[in-house]
Amino acid sequence: MERFFLLVLSGCLGVSRVKADSLSPPVNVTIKEVKANSAVVSWDIPEGDPVIGFAITQQKKDVRMLRLIQEVNTTTRSCALWDLEEETDYIVHVQSVSMSGTSPLSEPLRFRTPKEAETQASKNEVTMEEVGQATQLRAGELIIIVVVLIMWAGVIALFCRQYDIIKDNEPNNNKDKAKNSSECSTPEHPTGGLLRSKFPKNNNNNNRLPSVNIIEV
Repeated sequence: MERFFLLVLSGCLGVSRVKADSLSPPVNVTIKEVKANSAVVSWDIPEGDPVIGFAITQQKKDVRMLRLIQEVNTTTRSCALWDLEEETDYIVHVQSVSMSGTSPLSEPLRFRTPKEAETQASKNEVTMEEVGQATQLRAGELIIIVVVLIMWAGVIALFCRQYDIIKDNEPNNNKDKAKNSSECSTPEHPTGGLLRSKFPKNNNNNNRLPSVNIIEV
């Protein structure tokens, strides 16, 4: 990629160069990112043109001096203009470059650079807009975090409630168990069991007679 710069004193807007009859001039020439000391010019190339570069002529309004910017071996469709003066009117032409020469000049593009203060104000507006977008994103993130925390708090509260219910039911279960145990118990077996008749032991192994208890009513 080769770029050439040339300042020319001329009484017309064009510069004498070999013209390629079959090459069409660039279309949709626009200016963007205009600042106090710089701007960017962009354009489109008609389909089918064997373009290998471009040439731009930049001129102050009512001034004969031209700045020529030429670049070859490139397919770019934009070029930065620099060293501009603030609050100044400029005229820009774009030409396509091929192996056989250059195309005719494009339609003239006129623009005016703003004041440095206006450029700074525009930057501040963009910064404030970016800050506003960042604030909105942070607010959305905070809302999501708060919702998640509320959900977790609800789960924990539900768990604690269930735990308290289980704790409250434990004494009742113990009372029921104690009641059932007392109903099944006997004077001889407080812990429960069947009442068995007692027979006195006889030392005489041969005569084992059961004792008889007579109860008078």
